[in-house]
Amino acid sequence: MARKRATPKSSVAKTVTAERAARLYRLLTLLASGPQTRTTLIRKLRLDVRGFYRDLGLLRSCGIDLPLIKHRYHLAENIEQASARLPFPDPHLSLGEAIQLAKGRTAVHRKLKEQIARIVK
Repeated sequence: MARKRATPKSSVAKTVTAERAARLYRLLTLLASGPQTRTTLIRKLRLDVRGFYRDLGLLRSCGIDLPLIKHRYHLAENIEQASARLPFPDPHLSLGEAIQLAKGRTAVHRKLKEQIARIVK
């Protein structure tokens, strides 16, 4: 019997900087172009080993599958699917701007409304 893979949470509790978000996206684009070794990725991203594994762990916690096969990391899905789950840096909105953006009926609007409700309770 095949095991069902756990569904990742839709959001990641970690906040990322704009610089880190750009680096995570760059990592995904590098892997989208084909399998890469850790050494190559570290060099191209200008990271140390510890930073690389932190970024790799964050991407995996977002539900992005990055298997290691024959000493090369692979992106197991297309770049659009993976990048849609990347954490986004704090946009520095005012509460009024966030309330304005929360008007709507989609899941994203509800998520933003929940965040606002935590603030104004």
